[in-house]
Amino acid sequence: MTDALSPEAAPPAGAPRSVTVDELACEGHGRCENAAPEVFALDEDDISRVILDPVPPHLLGKVERAVRLCPRQAVRWADE
Repeated sequence: MTDALSPEAAPPAGAPRSVTVDELACEGHGRCENAAPEVFALDEDDISRVILDPVPPHLLGKVERAVRLCPRQAVRWADE
């Protein structure tokens, strides 16, 4: 059994995808960086930045978890 927030619960790996962070909505909780440090980093103002775009297939599950964990829904897939 997998947790709904686990990377295993994400859709199967496919083509790379782009992810965005709404800078106005981000409050710097850092949950996205904790979930996918290869893709997100907090800047000096504690605003999350995408540091790897597009997201390679092997990191899609981690980024999906980051999308779900963001309390402000500031992290989104660019194609949704």
